[in-house]
Amino acid sequence: MKAMLLPRKRVGIQEFYFTTNPSSMQVGQFRKNPNASIYFYDKRFFRVVMLVGYMEVLEDTASKEMIWREGNTMYYPGGITDPDYCVLKFVADRGRYYANCHRHHE
Repeated sequence: MKAMLLPRKRVGIQEFYFTTNPSSMQVGQFRKNPNASIYFYDKRFFRVVMLVGYMEVLEDTASKEMIWREGNTMYYPGGITDPDYCVLKFVADRGRYYANCHRHHE
């Protein structure tokens, strides 16, 4: 599954938070199988970081408030309590870095 979403919050280089709809196909897939990966690409220097780990679906108020942004009501009209608003928390446990056509493992 691929998506073009930027993280709303990052904690170090291991935790990343995204917003989405709990009704989405991706959330259903993460509930069944939390394995996930995320990519970051710097096209100026052709550098890529791939992080592999797992995705948690968070629906508690504190998580929703943590990454809520002004203007989100365009997507979630009910605000922070909108039943079709949730947070995805990605936690990396390993990664790869690509630069100058070479792959580096961690």
